[in-house]
Amino acid sequence: MSRTAIVERYFYPAVFTYAPGQEIAVVFPDLGAATSGTDDRDALLSARELLGLVMNGLEEDREPIPAPTPLPEVPLKENERAVLVDVFMPSVRMAQANRSVNRTVTLPAWLNAAALECNVNFSQLLQDALKAQINRA
Repeated sequence: MSRTAIVERYFYPAVFTYAPGQEIAVVFPDLGAATSGTDDRDALLSARELLGLVMNGLEEDREPIPAPTPLPEVPLKENERAVLVDVFMPSVRMAQANRSVNRTVTLPAWLNAAALECNVNFSQLLQDALKAQINRA
């Protein structure tokens, strides 16, 4: 698959492994990634989230995207089932682009005390100031 192609949806097989008294193990054999879930629904949701994170990471790092194994060709054991998992990437990309990051700032103690006394929301104020500064640039 081309590194420059923007893909809206990926489909990859996952192997769901069932063992009595344990969570359902989920492995993506083509991606070397694994997760688990308490039941089928939870396992599928976890698998979808993991698939999105893995594919987003590959895209951001400009790594080659491995071809998915066709579902009927996935090797299985007796207690395993192959499930085709899909992920809608525009949602994943948007969530990753909007995630928050922590930044440490230094300011005089008197200014910090005055801002706290006025119930200043430091995060919101910094975001607003940065947006204003960027728009002026």
